[in-house]
Amino acid sequence: MPAGASGTAPPEAASGRGAATRPVAVQVVGTNGKGSVSLMLAEIMRAHGLRAGLYASPHFVDVRERVLVNGRKLDEAAWTELGNAVLATPGGQELTYFECVTAIAALGFARAGCDAVVLEAGLGGAHDATTALNADLTVFTAMGLDHMAVLGPTLADIARDKAGAMRPGVPAVSGPQPPEAMAVLRARAREIGAPFMTVADVPDAGVPTTSTPGAGVYGPFAGAGTPAMAGDHQRENAALALAAWTALARARGWVSDPAACARGIGAARLPGRLQRVPGGPGRAQLWLDGAHNVPALERLARAVGHAVPRPAAVIFACMADKDLAAMAPLVAGLTDGPLWLPALPEVSRALAPEAAAALLGPRAVPLPGLARALELADGAHGGPGAPRPVLVCGSLYLLGAFFALRPEALGAREPDLPLPPLPASG
Repeated sequence: MPAGASGTAPPEAASGRGAATRPVAVQVVGTNGKGSVSLMLAEIMRAHGLRAGLYASPHFVDVRERVLVNGRKLDEAAWTELGNAVLATPGGQELTYFECVTAIAALGFARAGCDAVVLEAGLGGAHDATTALNADLTVFTAMGLDHMAVLGPTLADIARDKAGAMRPGVPAVSGPQPPEAMAVLRARAREIGAPFMTVADVPDAGVPTTSTPGAGVYGPFAGAGTPAMAGDHQRENAALALAAWTALARARGWVSDPAACARGIGAARLPGRLQRVPGGPGRAQLWLDGAHNVPALERLARAVGHAVPRPAAVIFACMADKDLAAMAPLVAGLTDGPLWLPALPEVSRALAPEAAAALLGPRAVPLPGLARALELADGAHGGPGAPRPVLVCGSLYLLGAFFALRPEALGAREPDLPLPPLPASG
């Protein structure tokens, strides 16, 4: 049995795949918090001795970041073999990028002998590639206005699309939602006969505490589930991950160990989610956050001055399809200092810095690229007085550009995972 299971692992874990013909699967759908909830749930699975697969998006530097088995990327040889196998399948050449990577993930998890997998949806739910895969539980994180050009102009439209990920007879669990989104989820569940729960409906799953700094969750997990990631919203995400695990374990007849849940929650560290990058001689301390829509920026604004220090300046970029007019007051309110707006020439969807500056006001400074913004941040670090950090936010693509410049900030990874070769065709 894998280390840390302490005799409480689900029965499948002892044999790698057990009697299941496919891994037990959980799909995670929503606007914000999908990545954090997905990672926490995968780490809880792993802490219980399961061989856990995680399919997440987007990646920062290497596409192989999207497919992890017990925290390890597949090695390049395995990735190439899986990709070629997907493309050689009838219809493989017509797949979109996301569909192709989703197929690689499904095939890779099967080859790696995963006991359970977590599938983070990309966009929406009804038509997302992850919804084409089987799932034993659907999890809904917080919904908000984003991708309106694709999903629809209202929150109810967005919720209807995401609710389309539900499957008849397959349980679903949701975190806190705006009332109109929750109403849509409940109506869809009734329509198709999907058992529907909120975090509060899952016995013994624990619920978020108040905003007491450093608090974990209460209930049977009291004092045991403090997230490694900063921010009150991560306690909400932890509660949802615990509820999802509890519902899944109960349905499968698995023993759930509160200590293993705590280890999983504490082990989940996702780059670019209120991540502190230490400073040094001639280098500013940075905080990174992927907030890229109004609800996420509202959460970030609540964290500034509490979970993270108020920054001396903000480095900001966003995509052209975002509602920057609505986001601008939140971005401007994050600091009293300058707003440095680097161009992202490698990202075709990025909003031009000059266009962003027109909405962000007189403190906004368009810049030719992120390297120049980081130079300004490092220069400001050398001024008199106690240095304050610089906040980098607005887009996961901006964070990807940052990690390309400073890959050490991604942290150490476990060695890549080789896979047994695919059986010869014919």
